[in-house]
Amino acid sequence: MDLIRKHTPTREGMAKNKYLAPIAHRFLSPELWRFTRRSVPRGVALGLFAAFIIPLGQVFLAAFLALPSRANVPLAALVTFVTNPFTLPFWLVIANKVGNFTLRLDAAGPALAHARMESTTWALVVDFFQMAGVTIVGFGVLAAVAPMVGYFVSVWVWRAVVSRRRARRLKTMEARLDQRLGSQ
Repeated sequence: MDLIRKHTPTREGMAKNKYLAPIAHRFLSPELWRFTRRSVPRGVALGLFAAFIIPLGQVFLAAFLALPSRANVPLAALVTFVTNPFTLPFWLVIANKVGNFTLRLDAAGPALAHARMESTTWALVVDFFQMAGVTIVGFGVLAAVAPMVGYFVSVWVWRAVVSRRRARRLKTMEARLDQRLGSQ
């Protein structure tokens, strides 16, 4: 959590942004910047949804969706970087495979290959648009499934971190109590 807090933009930095000036009063609400057990999973889910649903402007979409849902704004913006220029080829392949699986096109592939035209420019254009459509369907499925998985994983991680901190704090308190009782 400390690493995330160190690299997220500050409220003051966002307040000085000229593009956010019209809505800064809503955006800078302290509850949208706190790391709580409810706002963190919401921020992760919204960030994953925005990352997979549109190719550009994911950070802005995640930030604007965080307003009505009271999600953590910096975390929602940070999670959108799951899809970035370096990871985009990986996600394109995954989305294409998910789209093929969802639409069950693998079984029809060999039958369509025999019925196709010869390798002409028109056939390449048709193949491109078919592949693009399947990939878009895959991104839609990822945009629906990834937020749910991200939400539950972040709830689990949050509970694990909090319980570890609580156990460490209790252990420290017991050691102090034992030390006090031992010195008396």
